[in-house]
Amino acid sequence: MKHHGHPYSIRLALHSLFEHPTPTLTQRRAFHDYFVTHLPSSSLSPDKAGQHPNPSSATSKAPTKPTAPARDTTIVRIPLKSAHHHFGASTSRGSRPYNEDTFQAGTIELPAFALPRPKNLTRSPTSGAISDIRAANSESGDPQVFYFGVFDGHGGQECSEFLRERLHGYVEEAGVLFGMESSLRKRKDGEEGGSGEGGVMGEMDAEDLQKSLVGEWKETVGGYFKRFRPEWFPAVARRRSIDEGGSEGEVDNSSVQTVLSYAFLKADLDFTKAQASKHTETASDGKITPTTSLDDPVLSDRPLGENDLLFDDSRPASQNLSHRLPARGASPNLATPIGGPKRFKGGSTASIALISTPTPTPFWNPASPSTLIVAHVGDTRILLCRTSDGKAVPLTTDHHPSAPIEATRLRRYAATFVTDSFGEERVLGLANTRAFGDIASKRIGVSAEPQLTLTQLAPAEHSFLVLISDGVSGHLSDQEVVDVVKEAKTPEMAAKELVKFAVDVKSEDADNATALVVRLGGWERRSEGGGGSIGTKEQRVWRLNDAMDPRRGRQ
Repeated sequence: MKHHGHPYSIRLALHSLFEHPTPTLTQRRAFHDYFVTHLPSSSLSPDKAGQHPNPSSATSKAPTKPTAPARDTTIVRIPLKSAHHHFGASTSRGSRPYNEDTFQAGTIELPAFALPRPKNLTRSPTSGAISDIRAANSESGDPQVFYFGVFDGHGGQECSEFLRERLHGYVEEAGVLFGMESSLRKRKDGEEGGSGEGGVMGEMDAEDLQKSLVGEWKETVGGYFKRFRPEWFPAVARRRSIDEGGSEGEVDNSSVQTVLSYAFLKADLDFTKAQASKHTETASDGKITPTTSLDDPVLSDRPLGENDLLFDDSRPASQNLSHRLPARGASPNLATPIGGPKRFKGGSTASIALISTPTPTPFWNPASPSTLIVAHVGDTRILLCRTSDGKAVPLTTDHHPSAPIEATRLRRYAATFVTDSFGEERVLGLANTRAFGDIASKRIGVSAEPQLTLTQLAPAEHSFLVLISDGVSGHLSDQEVVDVVKEAKTPEMAAKELVKFAVDVKSEDADNATALVVRLGGWERRSEGGGGSIGTKEQRVWRLNDAMDPRRGRQ
């Protein structure tokens, strides 16, 4: 049986999966706000050299030899947000009444996508056996994948808080659904790339998942999404991709790019459905009355039937309930609406960075290579600082109507582009052409399809990674941002200085400002290339003094 041209069984299976996750899926969704490392046991307790290993024989008169210092290691969990020498975060509401910015940092349960390093063969001195010590095993079999994200809400905090608490869960679930393969494990035939089992959907392969999600967007919203072909959905876009070492014509339906695209679009679809299906009128007696107005473009278009999943009160959208991550201290069965009890018409930007290493050595080690992938929607920004010359390397592009690629994409559906008093183009009052939420603008193409950038980081090639909201990037150039970080002693101090500078420069008109600074292998050499922070020092000092001048506001 098919529904609107797509397998109806796919929709039912996905509905059941997200409402009642299988044990395998629940176990794999293991986001942590800490990272695991190994420390020498001697660093955790005083050295016991010279003591006899058996306390009962301490009274024996027989002479004993001092034992060698212990060389074993102990697994330690270190909260990432408290590791101030490796990570720093700071946020401020500026002069606004509320802070709509949020951020997240931790490790996620996702197969490694790092570029495998060359084989390192060693011979056992006793048996003579040759082994490859290239990869390390964690609970999942791969080194940890680090996750950093910054989210800038508009119209309220509901959407940015949803992304902070739930987006990493969508990424982990998508990895399981698509059967994402590890880049570090070996297939049965001996080739690199891991052994994917096709995910937890059984006969529903990756192509079905892609087509089903795009079909839901087409049926739920219509408009722009009637011809929607996500760039990283090979089954829908019918793009040809050539993997490294592969032949022309091969496509990877379970790549990290496809997983991230699916996670972003699925999270946005769930949020959109949840808001569109909410009641917005409450009677004086406390009873909720359905809204009959058709002012909402999503509801007025009515691309679905009267008794479908989205609009039928007897069959509420399962995504409208926060069954995945209940509030801390609440009952696991307690269901609360996504985005609060009332319909939320605002939205949020999102920029996340995932770092994967091919060895257990952390990515901030100067000798460790790593792979960085960035998924970006909106005008939050992610930058790298290159160690050799100290230059800022932008990994994202602001999704504004003035961007040629975004203007071309939307002009077919948007009625007008308006320039505001600051000279910035807007579409339907929105500054961002890609965002989560903003349900009233979905039909013209304001989607959460992410811009993806994959970067291979050589050992110590870059000094640090910076994630910032537009409250910082709107007042500092990319080079000024990295130069401020260079002057700080730790990533924590750098994040605080970035936010403080952005707020001080705008003073009474300061926007919400958030900054995350992540230490990379070249951190200790951050002031070497390009003369350190001297390039923009004079300009930053002048701007700060001008902002602090009490005569500035006088006419």
